[in-house]
Amino acid sequence: MISALDLPPLKAVFLDRDGVLNIDHGYVSDPAKLDWIDGAREAVAAMTRAGLKVLVVTNQSGIGRGYFDEPAMDRFHAAMQAQLDALGGRIDAFYHSPFHETAIIEAYRVADHPDRKPNPGMILRGLADWNLTPLETVIIGDRDIDVEAGARAGVPGYLFPGGDLRAFVSQVLGERVAALR
Repeated sequence: MISALDLPPLKAVFLDRDGVLNIDHGYVSDPAKLDWIDGAREAVAAMTRAGLKVLVVTNQSGIGRGYFDEPAMDRFHAAMQAQLDALGGRIDAFYHSPFHETAIIEAYRVADHPDRKPNPGMILRGLADWNLTPLETVIIGDRDIDVEAGARAGVPGYLFPGGDLRAFVSQVLGERVAALR
């Protein structure tokens, strides 16, 4: 068994969005409906202060299903950034997958797209974009597909059971990042 002390320094955390950062109301894209998970803003601010890159990887099939468009998602992400900024936090990159096998928008109708979790495409892009190795990162998600996507990319994963994200991050990453304790 590898202990946290045997791993390289942690440089980045991949986070799922809906259910980890914000309450999953189902295909949420309206900034007025942005409701944060308890402790999520504080967790991102703590990771930012610790010098970690915070990278969001999110399936957004609502785009392919025609519920909202990418500019609406971008506005939602901008609202997240603005609210995080007030606490000194930031998300360094958002990766999204609008693909789904039953999408009504033809360009997004793809069965088993490499980016759609549990496939690792978004994570692999994040690793490449930020010049990271898998063991310098972790993924935190609220569903098995999030952790599976991490495993397929060689990234250790943690399943967030709900509750306070700041407390969870401190519990699972505190041994690797003293500033998160």
